[in-house]
Amino acid sequence: MFNPTQADVRRFFCTVQRKQRDGAPLEAIETLAGLWLQEHPEYQADLSDEATAIATNYDTRPGQTNPFLHLSMHLSISEQCSIDQPRGIRQAVELLSARLGSLHEAHHAAMECLGSMLWEAQQSGRAPDGDAYLACVQRRATRD
Repeated sequence: MFNPTQADVRRFFCTVQRKQRDGAPLEAIETLAGLWLQEHPEYQADLSDEATAIATNYDTRPGQTNPFLHLSMHLSISEQCSIDQPRGIRQAVELLSARLGSLHEAHHAAMECLGSMLWEAQQSGRAPDGDAYLACVQRRATRD
């Protein structure tokens, strides 16, 4: 899934939840996604009906998180850390996790940095600034 559509992403997470529920074998990336699904049981209803998940416009639900965006960001940060790209992100997230006492909470803090980087790139029409993203996560990891 190098350039998945919104529907592809939603199908992927719905499939992972279904496979977990049914005890079906998972691919490696599905296993990783499944770990994040387990951290977010509040999303089970959103992922239980694939057709509804694909059709739902989460932008029109004020105050509610888009579960697919949230889970995708967890998966992205996990993948970034696994290959240390941008270079130094693995250490920054590990330090942040130690500071917060939770990998899950460290991911949520890193998501704020990732989201800011993507928003700024969209607003400016420039490529995402991985250095700024890394610096943001590093700052959060070293706060007192």
